[in-house]
Formats: sequence, C-alpha cells, structure tokens
Amino acid sequence: MASTYTPLGIEKMATGENAGTWGTKTNANLDLIEQVLGGYKAVSIAGGAQTTALTVADGALTGTAQARMIEFTGSITGNQIVTIPLDVENFYIIKNTTSGSYTVQFKYASGSGDTFTFATTNKGTAILFATANDGTNPDIIEIQTGGDVVDDTSPQLGGNLDVNGFDIISTSNANVDIVPNGTGDVTLQADTVQVGDSNADATITTNGTGNLTLNTNSGTDSGTITIVDAANGNITITPNGSGNIVLDGLTFPNADGSADNFLKTNGSGTLSFAEVSGGTSWQAVKTSTFTAVAGEGYFVNTTSGVVTMNLPAGTLGDEIVFIDYAGTFDTYTFTIAANGSEKINASTADLTVSVERAANTLVYTDSTQGWLLKNK
Repeated sequence: MASTYTPLGIEKMATGENAGTWGTKTNANLDLIEQVLGGYKAVSIAGGAQTTALTVADGALTGTAQARMIEFTGSITGNQIVTIPLDVENFYIIKNTTSGSYTVQFKYASGSGDTFTFATTNKGTAILFATANDGTNPDIIEIQTGGDVVDDTSPQLGGNLDVNGFDIISTSNANVDIVPNGTGDVTLQADTVQVGDSNADATITTNGTGNLTLNTNSGTDSGTITIVDAANGNITITPNGSGNIVLDGLTFPNADGSADNFLKTNGSGTLSFAEVSGGTSWQAVKTSTFTAVAGEGYFVNTTSGVVTMNLPAGTLGDEIVFIDYAGTFDTYTFTIAANGSEKINASTADLTVSVERAANTLVYTDSTQGWLLKNK
C-alpha cells in the first residue's frame, strides 16, 4: 500500500512500506512540521493584477503554502489575489510588505467562502485561520489579536494612539466626545486647529450655559489673540437679544444712532450715541430784525438803521454769537430782545449794544440768569 500525504504535504507511510528509508522520511516529515509550525516564506507577487497560487509540495519543503509566516513582497501595479489549495487547514501569519496602492486578497483557490483582503494602504500583518470547513466553500477567518473594541466598555491605551493617516469618525450623525476626567483639560498641541465641514459655516459653542473664554499661554494671558478673516470678509460680533458688546470694560450701545452722531462715555464704562455740539454755524449778514437760533453766529449790519435780534428759548450751554459787521453799532444800535420769560444777564429788559466793532457770545445758563455775555 502506497504512502499518502496530508493537505500540508506530510507523508503518512503505509505498513511495511519504505523499508530502510523511514529515518529519512521521518526527518523530512519533522522538518515539514517544524516549517508549518514556525517556518517563514517570502513570496513575491510583483506585477499587475493577477492571481498567485501558493503550493504544497508532498514530502518536501519547497511548497509556498507550507509555512507559518508568509510575507508578500514586490512592487504591485494592480490588485492581487493569493490562493491556497482548497483542503489546506492551517493558521497563517501573513505580512504585506508590497509597494503600490492596491489590494491584496488571501483566499482559497475556489469557492465563495469568506476571504481576507489587505486594503490599499494596509501594509501590515494579519493572523488568519484557513478553516477548510467546507469542501466547496471554505472560509478564511481573521484572528483579532487585541479583542474587539466594541465589546470593551472601558478600553485603555498602553501608549500613544497613531491613527496612521485615518480619521476618527462616528456613525449615524453621532457626536465625537473627548471627555477628560474631573478638572482635566483637553489640550490640542498643534499650531493650527481647524473646525468645520468643507465650506459649511462652523460654530464654537459651550456645552451648557457657561461662558466661552479665549485666552493665551494656558490662561496667563501673556500672548495676543488675533481674529482675521480672509478675502476681505467682515468680522461680525452679535450679542443675543438685547445684550451689549463689552470690550475691555466698555459697554457699547446695542442699536445704531442717528447720522453724524458720536460715541460718548458716561464715565462709568457705558457708551452711547450723542449729537455733535459746540462750534458756530455762521449765517449771512443780517440787516433787519431776526430771531436767533442756538449754535449760530451773526454778522449784524446797522448801516441803514437799528437791527433787533430776538433770543430763542434757551437750554443749558446754548450759545449765540454776534459781530458788528460794518462798525456802525455806535451810529445805529444793535438791540438784543429777551424772549418772553427769558432773561439777559438776570434781567427781562432788552440789551442795547452801541459800541463800534462790538463782538460777543451769549451763553444760556438757567431761568434765573438767562442769557449771559461770555466776553464783556
């Protein structure tokens, strides 16, 4: 009766066979067993898309499928398929050191059982079990050496996590939370931190009702915070509802003022819009009776006769200016008439100016003193 061979090429000798060569054949079997248990084979799969068949050599060490560890090498320019015979049952350590961004699939020579595939960027190592569990469609199963993180409710790292160029993502629109313990902080050690998804607007917000604070140098505020918008864009600061913008202790108004208004402070850090006051709006030469307006100045010409200026009702700080235009106040006087209950220098009587080239400013104080001469 002739010898038979296992799927991995180990010879099973029949009774009475191979007289005088048992030692040699036994040693060959032991070498095969040693290679299957701990041997190494490098197999080049260089080239374009193709299928490379790993082989079993009966009673010899030359088969490429008869090793514990198999390393795929070479420069690949297309997706690769590597097969083993349909009846092989074995644990394999498969290392992919090929160059080229193409997949490498490890499978049985035929059938529709499960397979294992190295992704285009996966130049790593996998522990696989070729099950030979079905004569037609056997499966290749990957052995998870570290356990499934999904099943570990409190996984811990023994060192730094290298994402190897990949992203940390969630499924089903779920959040990605980074939660330090207790009073710990989340530190991003990068020169640039980017937020946002493509060209969509991005939001930085607090996880609750607390305030959002930006500072520098771990809170020591020894640096500068710069906000820059590219492409000539605006930088918009918008408080919620009736809130105000407060910059360095100054509270800005939450609504626009009128045209030509300016910002003024109340001395306690609150700014508001106010109308510009002060200065004199000079009018055309007056030659007849007129009513003055606060804030205006008048050139008065009495060459042809007396000119009267009626004063308006005043408010604190109002000013009216007049000048003898032609130097004729000493010929025809200039009369300043009080307005109803208003007074001039605390008197209800009119004021007559008869000095050549006289010029003066009237300033309103209150109902007791009325309009006072600023320069006498």
